[in-house]
Order: sequence, then structure tokens, then C-alpha cells
Amino acid sequence: MESKDIKIDDWMRIFVGPVPASFYPELIIRGIIFLLLLVFCMRLLGKRMTSHLSQLELVALVSLASAIGVPMLAPDRGILPSVMIAFIVVGITWLISKWSYRSKSFEQFTQGKVSTLVENSTMEYQTMEDTRITRERLFAHLRSEGVHHLGEVKRVYLETQGVLTVIRDERPAPGLMVLPDWDEAFVSRQLKVTDVWVCKNCGVKKESTNGKDQCPNCKQSEWVRAVALNQNG
Repeated sequence: MESKDIKIDDWMRIFVGPVPASFYPELIIRGIIFLLLLVFCMRLLGKRMTSHLSQLELVALVSLASAIGVPMLAPDRGILPSVMIAFIVVGITWLISKWSYRSKSFEQFTQGKVSTLVENSTMEYQTMEDTRITRERLFAHLRSEGVHHLGEVKRVYLETQGVLTVIRDERPAPGLMVLPDWDEAFVSRQLKVTDVWVCKNCGVKKESTNGKDQCPNCKQSEWVRAVALNQNG
């Protein structure tokens, strides 16, 4: 299509396009075929495709969408190449999944591995930086799990599919607050300030500080009082 053929008020071109009207009944046929093809491919890939996707499954899903998208709308593109690509994607994904069951190293190479973001109430600063999980995203997830401070947390794992898993500590200790500072009324009802000092950036604990000590974990020098749950809150 040349530039002279493009007009801003050409509503027929904008909404209908340059295809003949006879192509629209064919769109119904193409849509049904590709829908059935996708359902069949999803069944072959397994039930996990309807849950949280791993990196491999996400790549497979994007590949299927790319293979099907253009032939569904382009009258000059046949369906058979897309069907062949779909089965190739499913076949390769199936083979990789099967091999992953046999080799742990191969599974970690293709699927990634679990990362520890919080260990014993302290954020693993370097791991969070490597996985690009921000402090606020971690705190938001902890708040959604009903956590008020890091002292309640034993472990936080970043699973291979990007999900955060929280393991609570059976014996909570004072820790870094994860509630917003500005919600003072709610914070005062739920939490009480203790004599323990924690790094404001990562939650490392310290019995005392002169306010200028460098954190051994994240190298920051800002310390705040740890908090604990207020039993009367």
C-alpha cells in the first residue's frame, strides 16, 4: 500500500481493510480451526499451562501466538505452515520437559532455579538485585500475606515461575517493618517499637548502633528501631 492510498477519513479501509467481503466467512473457518488447534496444543502441553507458567512454557505460548496470529487474518497465508510450527513448538517443549525430569542440571538450565530473597528475617540484597525484585515489591507481597514485619518471616523464595513463597517463622522476633510509614494510626495499633536496631534497607539486626555503622549485608548506613506485633492491636 502506497502513501497516497492512506487517507485519514477512509473509514472503510480503517474498519474493513483491503480484503474482499468474501474473506469474512473464511475468517470464521480460520478462527474455529485455530481455536481447536490451540485447545489441542494446550492439552498436549499439560494442565500447568492454565496455571503459573515457567519460562519454557511462556516461550512456548508466545511462539504459538506468533505462529497463529498472522495466518488468522491474512488471506494470502495458508493454515498448514502454522499447524506445522505449532506441533514443532509442542514437540520441542515436550522433549525439554521430559529431559528435565531426568537431569536436574538441565532442568535448572531451561527452567531456572529457586532464589532465596529473605533468610532469617533478613533480605538477601544481592539476590534481590540479581533477580530484579525491588524492596517495595517484596514488601507489597508480604503485606498481602498478612505480614507486618520481617521478624515474622523465616524464608521468602522466588520460584522459577516468578511466584513468591513465604515461609513464616514459628517464633517471630522483632524485625524491619513492611507496613507503609505514612499509615501511622494503623501502625501504632498493630506494632510496638523495640530496643533492637535493624538496617532500614535490608533488615539486618544489631543490638546497638551509633547511627553511622555500615551494614555488613547491603553496605548502607541507615538504622531504625525494629518492631514487634502489639498484642493489644
